[in-house]
Amino acid sequence: MKVLLTGSEGRIGRAIRAKLDAAGIAVDGVDRIGAQPRDVLALSERDFDGIDAVIHSAALHAPHVGALPDEAFWRDNVAATKHLVETAARAGVRRFVYTSTTALYGAGASAERIGRAVWIDDGTKPFPQTIYHRTKIAAEDVLRDAGERLSLSVTSLRMSRCFPEPLPEMIIHRLHRGIDERDVASAHVLAVARIEPGFRVYNISAQTPFSREDTEALFVDAPTVIGARAPIVAAAFQRRGWPLPTRIDRVYDASLAMRELDWQPRHDAAAMCSETD
Repeated sequence: MKVLLTGSEGRIGRAIRAKLDAAGIAVDGVDRIGAQPRDVLALSERDFDGIDAVIHSAALHAPHVGALPDEAFWRDNVAATKHLVETAARAGVRRFVYTSTTALYGAGASAERIGRAVWIDDGTKPFPQTIYHRTKIAAEDVLRDAGERLSLSVTSLRMSRCFPEPLPEMIIHRLHRGIDERDVASAHVLAVARIEPGFRVYNISAQTPFSREDTEALFVDAPTVIGARAPIVAAAFQRRGWPLPTRIDRVYDASLAMRELDWQPRHDAAAMCSETD
């Protein structure tokens, strides 16, 4: 198999490429930076010769909001996605994996209103709040249409929080709304192997120790719930003198991806505590 990978020079793109390489899958990287820069909108059918699947991880992200005009988001996140999937389809490529985001759920705002943490699974309705969110949803709409209209196998992986931050914050986020880039990458490798026409969406996040029944307690007394559900994390924070959060406002449920992709995230909060002891 050979995969065309956009955003190949970015942090997530590099992680995906490493997993593809480890799986023995050839990669053609596309990025606007690097030794041989290429723009997604400049790709033609010739660029897909010998390509079996596409992983589209290139995009403008949350840090670009306010720094770049909205038109740049519509170009890079939506127009580029439409051009990529349609050009790939004309060239005979039938598999397409898209790197999306759980940020489009906008879940934190509704926790205050309902008085409990929001449990977010793959069927939760998005609540976009920024141009980044709106364009990621619009790109998914483009891909949903392409999957159905062109009989493509299209998978959108909505990844949770995944960027460097202080260790205590990162560990807590791995309990309910974060993921390691290596787990993001492994989900992409599994998704790109699928050949099932249509469009599918999966949340990908570290496996949470919490359940739906914990949502009210998480919002009013998170330390007690963490102590019961994640004792390794609670003990590690006590040893280091780190405070636990008083409340948790959302939990991302990645169980559907785990079942249907046979995916197992390995770098959760407990693993982080063990790795850093």
